[in-house]
Amino acid sequence: MDANQSEKLTEEPKWQASVTDSQQPKLPLLVGLAVSLGALLWLAPFMGLNSVLNPAKLAAIMGGPGAKVNNFLALLGTLGAVTSTITTIIIGALSDLTRSRWGRRTPWIVVGSVLTAAVMVGLGMINSASQLPIFILLWCLIQTFINMIVAPLIAVIADRVAPQHRGTISSIYAIGYVIGQYGGPVVGGRFLSSANPGLINTGYYALAVLMLLSGPIAAILMKEKSSLNMPRQKMDWSGFVKAFIFPIHNTRNFYLALFGKMMINIAVTAFGVYQVFILTSGMGLGNTSAGQYVSWMGTATMITAIVFSSTAGPVSDKMKTRKWPVAFAALMISIGTILPFIVRQPSTMIWYGIIAGIGSGIFFSVDQALNLEVLPSAENAAKDLGILNFANTGAQILAPVLGAILFSMVGDQYMPILPYLSVIALVGAALVLLIKEDRKA
Repeated sequence: MDANQSEKLTEEPKWQASVTDSQQPKLPLLVGLAVSLGALLWLAPFMGLNSVLNPAKLAAIMGGPGAKVNNFLALLGTLGAVTSTITTIIIGALSDLTRSRWGRRTPWIVVGSVLTAAVMVGLGMINSASQLPIFILLWCLIQTFINMIVAPLIAVIADRVAPQHRGTISSIYAIGYVIGQYGGPVVGGRFLSSANPGLINTGYYALAVLMLLSGPIAAILMKEKSSLNMPRQKMDWSGFVKAFIFPIHNTRNFYLALFGKMMINIAVTAFGVYQVFILTSGMGLGNTSAGQYVSWMGTATMITAIVFSSTAGPVSDKMKTRKWPVAFAALMISIGTILPFIVRQPSTMIWYGIIAGIGSGIFFSVDQALNLEVLPSAENAAKDLGILNFANTGAQILAPVLGAILFSMVGDQYMPILPYLSVIALVGAALVLLIKEDRKA
């Protein structure tokens, strides 16, 4: 054997940004568990803070619930969404460019979980109105550091999962996501006590521990390979545009998915913003009864979303299509949204939870697989997924604004807003159906 042959045998295998179906005949279950547990352990603490502990702490600091607290929460939401929109794209791009012995995603996921947990502890230590500017700063830092987990973690599916398995792995991811989204506020609520107000701070510290675990657990399970032998991208103007700017080539499907997803999210988010007012001003319930119906509706949504998120992905793999299940999910959300307008009884809100929960479960699962398949470039997966995430953060910003516009248009009423939201969900479905799929046998 000559020297050249020996060198070829010892040469490292060529690095690849994605996996083909032929290279991965078996389901990569550990990758699915990694992204699912990672999502659960970052989203549950975040939702516990955002939905429960932050409002409770601010009410305690600012002298009780009221306009001041509501305005401050609106400010936090806007600044957080803007910060998240910007940082998720930048961090995603930097993750794509990372070369390390631990891979492209692992360093960001682990460091992000440590930094986010540390800032959560800092939020728990704020106890006076004079510290509210620091509260705002720390919240924006959380939105930045948590994207060090979110953007790279989702990109792991694009990196490590072949197209034939993406629906199933996205379903596994969605199970963790749904449990985190709906379970986080339940955990946060355990730290609310009229007899012991200081328990709120303990909640911040306990949830910080969960956040701290998210990165290391995901990293251990996914065992990412080194990216040191990945070709380095030349940082001239063309390379910079490719790494950091919105994609401009082969992007028809990409932007249809982005705006379709945004329309669906706007409908869901706006309904959530006005659900209490629909029950009170629209249906005549008192606050206590409205709160009970919101709780029942949330439980119905969580149960149906978990069931359908666990099954929709494998079904879409068998059907070899993503857009049709996503469009069907939007249809279910649309039907659930208009139902309380047609039958103005509080019980219809529970039916909304069931019907929209079915849609949300399918959407959470299959939409993620769809996102992965409309990416213009595997090498820039995290950055482009960060741009697609604008459909979530953009909806958080636009839903209240759109709701206020509709509210003024229909004469200071909440119920007539619902048909508009239903139509918006259908527009999202139509945009998704315009995506061109390569349905291979």
